[in-house]
Amino acid sequence: MSIGHSTFAFEQLLLPAECALCHGLLGERDAAPPHPNLTCAVCRTRFRTVRPPWCERCGQPEPHFGPCRLCAEWPAALKTVRSAVWLVEGAQQAVYALKYGGLSRIADDLALVTAPLRPRTDGAPALIPIPLAPKRLQQRGYNQSELLARALARKWRIPVLPDLLSRTRETPTQTALTPGTRLANVAGAFQVRNVKCEMRNSAFRLSHCELILVDDVFTTGATLAEAARALEQAGAPRIHGVTFARAAIPDFT
Repeated sequence: MSIGHSTFAFEQLLLPAECALCHGLLGERDAAPPHPNLTCAVCRTRFRTVRPPWCERCGQPEPHFGPCRLCAEWPAALKTVRSAVWLVEGAQQAVYALKYGGLSRIADDLALVTAPLRPRTDGAPALIPIPLAPKRLQQRGYNQSELLARALARKWRIPVLPDLLSRTRETPTQTALTPGTRLANVAGAFQVRNVKCEMRNSAFRLSHCELILVDDVFTTGATLAEAARALEQAGAPRIHGVTFARAAIPDFT
């Protein structure tokens, strides 16, 4: 038994496991190792699921008359994007705990809710987490999107390629930006480090696989679209996007 696992087991004996959101005691199933949940089943059922009708491509659940304006400028290779829940109440708490509260293990809880969104793929699938800029990665100590991707990989039993995509520059926070300026803000922010990677002991090309981008939150899709654009230019023919949460787009009119 590893030291980390021994320490966790010892802590479990001393302290009753409680939900990170409501602070109620966790059930035996949620608290069981090796990947115990940090949220209880009740809190997870309270997440507001994103439901159709929605745009078949970007998954935005709003009535559309004619082409969807949200994904009209996306690269052709980005076929679908789906989000599990709305970024409100408990889901917002969970994302905050992951990104700013240092609670990295809650990524497993987010993956539990996100797992049903696995896209249908024809080629060999692989997960690509949206990378953080080096400065932000150093400040946080981990990439929350990579943690979510690795948790999904364990459930879907497909590989993660965390080093394939990198950020070329820091981008200002997008919180107060309009959908149009978000696209400009992230333009050229990603690059593909190489187009050959090792997966299951054999080399593969991007043109032979189907990629699934993973991020924690979707707002307008600008970040996913720009990451997909870099992958498309490197030869990826089909790309999907999956996020745990979806934020309501503010009314900028």
